[in-house]
Amino acid sequence: MAVQQAKATWEGTLKDGKGNMQYGDVSGPFTFASRFENGEGTNPEELVGAAHSGCFSMFLSALLSEKGLNPTINTTATVHLGEDDGPKITKIELDSTVSADGLTDEVLQEQAAVAKQKCPISRLFAGTDISLTIKLV
Repeated sequence: MAVQQAKATWEGTLKDGKGNMQYGDVSGPFTFASRFENGEGTNPEELVGAAHSGCFSMFLSALLSEKGLNPTINTTATVHLGEDDGPKITKIELDSTVSADGLTDEVLQEQAAVAKQKCPISRLFAGTDISLTIKLV
């Protein structure tokens, strides 16, 4: 299996410092304000959401492809950062729409439940409340 790498640099104190996260050619600055308030920049939770939405979409595509379907999948992941003896991801909401010729809602719901449970990012966050809303469009 593939091995992937990302990196981050942080300079300064928690509240006044700044950082940068990078994976591949993508780079994003982050600060205390971008993580815990509404400041500009990215944050680790936003990147978790990007990873989870991509992972779920690809896994669902694999399952539907095995059924001879050619889907278009759009997924948004909303990641909630809460408190549990310190900051913790407490909930992830997946909201997805899928279109594919010949796909029924019954097959979509069945395969989406499998993808939600088995995609690697969902497995990474086992024990976290992960909800899924999925619609056939």
